[in-house]
Amino acid sequence: MTARNPNSDQFALLEFKDHITGPQNVLANNWTASTSVCNWIGVSCGILHKRVIALNLTSMNLRGTIPPHLGNLSFLLSLDLSSNHFYGHLPKELGQLHRLRIIRSSYNCLNGEIPSWLGNLQRVQRLKMKNNNFTGTIPETLVNMSNLEILHLGFNQLSGQVPSSIFKISSLKIIDLSSNSLSGSLPSDMCQHLPKLEVLYLHRNELSGNIPLSMDKCNNLKMLALSMNQFTGIIPITIGNLTRLEELDLRLNNLEGQIPEEIGNLLGMEMLIIQAIKGLTGQIPTSIFNISSLKTIDLSNNSLSGSLPSDMCQHLPKLEVLFLHRNELSGTIPSSQIP
Repeated sequence: MTARNPNSDQFALLEFKDHITGPQNVLANNWTASTSVCNWIGVSCGILHKRVIALNLTSMNLRGTIPPHLGNLSFLLSLDLSSNHFYGHLPKELGQLHRLRIIRSSYNCLNGEIPSWLGNLQRVQRLKMKNNNFTGTIPETLVNMSNLEILHLGFNQLSGQVPSSIFKISSLKIIDLSSNSLSGSLPSDMCQHLPKLEVLYLHRNELSGNIPLSMDKCNNLKMLALSMNQFTGIIPITIGNLTRLEELDLRLNNLEGQIPEEIGNLLGMEMLIIQAIKGLTGQIPTSIFNISSLKTIDLSNNSLSGSLPSDMCQHLPKLEVLFLHRNELSGTIPSSQIP
């Protein structure tokens, strides 16, 4: 009976309105029982059944909590509350919204733990909850979100290890867990089940151990940021197999050894940043200066030695930033100028 009663959607949204405030009282004046819910600001309805299928309240400067009544919007496909001032916990009743495809709640003040009931929402393709105040660990239940393509949990206060099950969601294209306090090492086979992954942002955490040799199995990777962690060991030569890579940022880790010559295979790369707290040694591979797409090269704060090729700028027509300071480089500064 509830599924046939559009008034259940109206009731849920009116309860939601009572929990929030906003400038000029936009919702208070527009969300009224005297007009169809399908005509309300931020609300979209299905053509046939006139049930609410999307709620888009992004960037409306709204403040308040999210009430459990939203869990009654049983036809909801998309929930976007991003860029507001919502606070408090996400109510468990949202776990009833089994039709949901998109959840956006980034840039708010939500707190508590990442809810384990998110694993019930197996149709969700985009889960964006970055820039909040979430604490605790990432729940293992997220592995049940078998259609997930985008996972944004960056800029929170999450801790503990990254569940290895996350790396088994083969539909994932973007993983952003940056700027938390996540620890532990990455699974050695983390890329075996991620054939579609294009973006991996794990920077600004407390991750340790080696960078997995199997990283090249993520062969669609375009952006790889592992900077500002505690990774140790060498830079694996297999990174040179990531031929679609555009950005590689490994700065401020405890890496050692040399920069592998194979990085010169990354002919589409635009940004290369490699700094090591202990300092990488050896010469800069000349193959790096043949990557004509490069816009930024930052190899500063290492212990790199040797001289620079006299023609190093001949193949770098797009280069805008070149940082090589705090090394042990010698020889003459190349006379050729950057085009």
